[in-house]
Amino acid sequence: MCRWPFIIEMQTMNDVENLANLYRDNLLNDVIPFWQKNSIDQANGGYFTCLDRQGKVYDTDKFIWLQARQVWLFSMIYNKIGKQQEWLDVALGGAEFLKKYGMDAEGNWYFSLNREGTPLVQPYNIFSDCFAAMAFGQLYEATGVDSHGNLARKTFENILKRRQNPKGTYAKGVPGTRNLKDFALPMILCNLVLELEHLLDASLVSETIQYGVNEVMETFYRPDEKVILEAVDVDGSFSDSFEGRLTNPGHGLEAMWFTMDLAERLGDKNLMQKAADITLQLMEYGWDKTHGGIFYFLDVKQKPLQQLEWDQKLWWVHIEALIALAKGYLHTGDERFTQWFDKLHAYTWSHFPDAEFGEWYGYLNRQGEVLLPSKGGKWKGCFHVPRGLFQLWKTLEAIGEKQQKLTVQHK
Repeated sequence: MCRWPFIIEMQTMNDVENLANLYRDNLLNDVIPFWQKNSIDQANGGYFTCLDRQGKVYDTDKFIWLQARQVWLFSMIYNKIGKQQEWLDVALGGAEFLKKYGMDAEGNWYFSLNREGTPLVQPYNIFSDCFAAMAFGQLYEATGVDSHGNLARKTFENILKRRQNPKGTYAKGVPGTRNLKDFALPMILCNLVLELEHLLDASLVSETIQYGVNEVMETFYRPDEKVILEAVDVDGSFSDSFEGRLTNPGHGLEAMWFTMDLAERLGDKNLMQKAADITLQLMEYGWDKTHGGIFYFLDVKQKPLQQLEWDQKLWWVHIEALIALAKGYLHTGDERFTQWFDKLHAYTWSHFPDAEFGEWYGYLNRQGEVLLPSKGGKWKGCFHVPRGLFQLWKTLEAIGEKQQKLTVQHK
């Protein structure tokens, strides 16, 4: 397997062509082959996601989030990079496993299964449904098979029915005491609705976009503190509690590139500028000024947190932030994005990718040392890294094309 050189001259936005090539090569010559080689369960279908540093399986449970995300990823690269049958075969193998074992009788998606497909954890988590809808929507684009599209559409409709009470009977809170709503669902709907636009009525697409953008940008974003909260009261007010004070800078940054994509689709310059401004605010807020990198969790009032992992540096936070910064620069030309991008790119590439065995580490301590040498587990699978590498490759190429056009115009 081809490796990018571990000791590299750190590229900057001044060399956007080489930057784009780095992200492309890491995707196609390292990360995708790592998962193709190590994750396929040839005996039972679906994927192993609990992979150690070298890619060996250390646990065989199968988590619906990660099963569906890998179906989506391999369908996406088949659709957008090249019609390689081996990529489509990987997606189809996971999809068949999901269709056979992933849902209960009412069409709700379980949280986890054992290796053979027997349910382990009930369908309490609506994000299993979200990623299943993404998976089958993208697979429908690849295959044109109606059953894939119908399953994506049906699952999306179920998500909308459940969005006011996502956990349903599995919610632990006592009704009527502290009724909070979470940022994660409207955030993901901002992206999911674009994933499924080809399957949905235009009015439903428009309504879902309006709902998602309003919740993210008006309800959960707090302009006075310049942060995005993870939870608010159902009426949108601040809850001075552990949950209500919690912020996750990576979530906010991921949401901002979703919002920039929506702003581009809508031709909404004001929304684009607001998303760009919030991106810069969240980078300033979330950056660890002592050790570098982005904190996992913070308390908006600087109070102690419940999450003992609050100061860890996570793979997905950093690659999602890089996407937001690259898109911010593409759409605004503001040089502050290049300064932050160069700083974060240098941190990310000197800490997360594993030059010896491939893929990226997921979990670092605050000082940037590897906490867990594994490449996958219950939460990390074939999704954030390859999706991020693809997004960055294409965004950096678009920046290069824009720069070339400006150069020609000024001659």
